Amino acid sequence: MDKLRNYDISFSGLKIGKHEFRFEINKEFFQLFDTEQEFTNPKIDVEVFLNKHTTFLEFEVKVKGMVELVCDITTESFDHPVENEIGILVKFGEEYDDSEEDVVTILTNDHAFNVAHLIYENVALSIPMKKVSPNISDEDLAILEKFSPKEIEEEEQEVDPRWEALKKLKDKN
Repeated sequence: MDKLRNYDISFSGLKIGKHEFRFEINKEFFQLFDTEQEFTNPKIDVEVFLNKHTTFLEFEVKVKGMVELVCDITTESFDHPVENEIGILVKFGEEYDDSEEDVVTILTNDHAFNVAHLIYENVALSIPMKKVSPNISDEDLAILEKFSPKEIEEEEQEVDPRWEALKKLKDKN
């Protein structure tokens, strides 16, 4: 039995039109994936909106909740709000294809679509690259700025005159 089966949305028995599904996501959901997360203690509400058409399906996945992150500067834990939404178009074809960013092709005889990966991706995209606690003091930020590497302005290097001559030839053509 597939461990992500609880996130299948069976569309075959649904009428044409709009439908709504809700999920509550916690750490058990993320343990179903064999990846390491940058956060702990997720408490996330997920709304999945399905707009069923005769020849395709439109999914909109919205996530909203909290995760616990570790500050990159102070290494203290802090709660970070998570809120994001993504949309995807599901069409039917002879073989499965997810090579396009916002379009997935599923088999013509499929009766359900699993949204677990969409939920996972949606939460992952909500996590900032730089994790800074809102409780960090101005003194800590000042010290960090003082010892952070500064960008070095590149000095203009003298160009070999032979290259300049070649550029002039190129420009004439």
